[in-house]
Amino acid sequence: CVPSAPRLPVASMSVVEHVREMASAGLHSNVRLLSGLLLTMSGNNPELFSPSQKYQLLVYHADSLFHDKEYRNAVSKYTMALQQKKALSKTSKVRPSTGNATSTPQSQCLPSEIEVKYKMAECYTMLKQDKDAIAILDGIPSRQRTPKINMMLANLYKKAGQERSSVTSYKEVLRQCPLALDAILGLLSLSVKGAEVASMTINIIQSIPNLDWLSVWIKAYAFVHTGDNTRAINTICSLEKKSLLRDNVDLLGSLADLYFRAGDNKNSILKFEQAQMLDPYLIKGMDVYGYLLAREGRLEDVENLGCRLFNISDQHAEPWVVSGCHSFYSKRYSRALYLGAKAIQLNSNSVQALLLKGAALRNMGRVQEAIIHFREAIRLAPCRLDCYEGLIECYLASNSIREAMVMANNVYKTLGANAQTLTLLATVCLEDPVTQEKAKTLLDKALTQRPDYIKAVVKKAELLSREQKYEDGIDLLRNALANQSDCVLHRILGDFLVAVNEYQEAMDQYSIALSLDPNDQKSLEGMQKMEKEESPTDATQEEDVDDMEGSGEEGDLEGSDSEAAQWADQEQWFGMQ
Repeated sequence: CVPSAPRLPVASMSVVEHVREMASAGLHSNVRLLSGLLLTMSGNNPELFSPSQKYQLLVYHADSLFHDKEYRNAVSKYTMALQQKKALSKTSKVRPSTGNATSTPQSQCLPSEIEVKYKMAECYTMLKQDKDAIAILDGIPSRQRTPKINMMLANLYKKAGQERSSVTSYKEVLRQCPLALDAILGLLSLSVKGAEVASMTINIIQSIPNLDWLSVWIKAYAFVHTGDNTRAINTICSLEKKSLLRDNVDLLGSLADLYFRAGDNKNSILKFEQAQMLDPYLIKGMDVYGYLLAREGRLEDVENLGCRLFNISDQHAEPWVVSGCHSFYSKRYSRALYLGAKAIQLNSNSVQALLLKGAALRNMGRVQEAIIHFREAIRLAPCRLDCYEGLIECYLASNSIREAMVMANNVYKTLGANAQTLTLLATVCLEDPVTQEKAKTLLDKALTQRPDYIKAVVKKAELLSREQKYEDGIDLLRNALANQSDCVLHRILGDFLVAVNEYQEAMDQYSIALSLDPNDQKSLEGMQKMEKEESPTDATQEEDVDDMEGSGEEGDLEGSDSEAAQWADQEQWFGMQ
């Protein structure tokens, strides 16, 4: 709110001009102290400063409060400043004052009233009072709105669900600044056609060299926002391969996110790692990266990532989400809930934070609260399948199979028949004995499209287990593991091998599963179960030896205690995280 003005000699400057100079120099703490004292003086002697000087002092004082993040106090002072400005505009001439004996051009250089309103709106957004922010910006006539005012209005309208007003404001930003890429993303997210958005930038693309990539960039993100992950990936890959845009962190981050949405976790992790190597201070997208690492059982890596992100900034949601993922996959759901809530407090639009908190609530048995969070995640990210998966899991947990089926069918129709939506629908069908055959058909279709899609393989194996077709299940799992290694698949293969009495290979599969995820309790339980089943044979052999030696039972009991202690220690280690 500090206007630029010609600099006067220090000796001829008024005290208000000194305040303005300090504000321009960024000496906020000094401005706060001095302006506070001067405003008290003005209150005790109204004739000391002119109305314009009072207005300036109030604005500079409010700016210093804003800098100190005292937003409510700043709003109060900005409001007083606007009231003073209104009174000032009614006065035809400025009164003389003892505080400024000589009138100078600087004394008439007043802070912009529009800028004051923008700062007020910023305060309101920081206080989560979006309606008040919209109201103050709506009061600015359209012709006087700067690009940043239109951008803030567009984002606020979008958050409030006022899509038509949001589109209008984003378009106004592009009219004023045709290379405002975030405004382009805003329009695409509101279902404005890519061709229409591209037409708004065509003149600038043709007039400036080396901007030919922009039309392809718009096309790529149009695919992103329509949920066409395959074409979005292909288009961004074509951009990323161009020499001028190679190793761009934003493009790599977008690719990582798209692979994640497509269920290709391996490539998603790879792209996140590439982006991290290029920018060690990268925060955006690291919440998804941490979630993927946690799902793979790499909890030590998740913990290190969280610590690194906290060292970069604790004012972003991502470090809190990553730490929450570590807690969630360590089965510390109360802590995961707290960390998710903290992330949402920092960024209410963080989809990953909403999913974390929703999952923690669900696992704590607070299903109805979890449903609210998953619904909000769907509102913010309607093309992300994992948001729908979380909601459907809540419905199934509360035995609301009908609601789960309706939602799965809607997702299938909205996002199209791909391996992920087919598997999601099949998951619900498996819950009802009447729709078992439909589930089998859906899973076969999903695996035809993507034979390596882990969730489809897991659900098909579950179906085969119910039918006791263990040999078919073993073939399915071996084929799936031919080109990838996954803890869950190795563990299920171990279960199937036990069912056909292939104990040694089953033990090998459990071992591989635990090497991939040392916290996988089911693999550990599988190994322990096999140990118990083998122990009667071992005990019989030892008993025969004891009979021959004449010493017996005590040795067996000691051996049993030792083995039990060993497994107890191991179980404690796996469960301590």
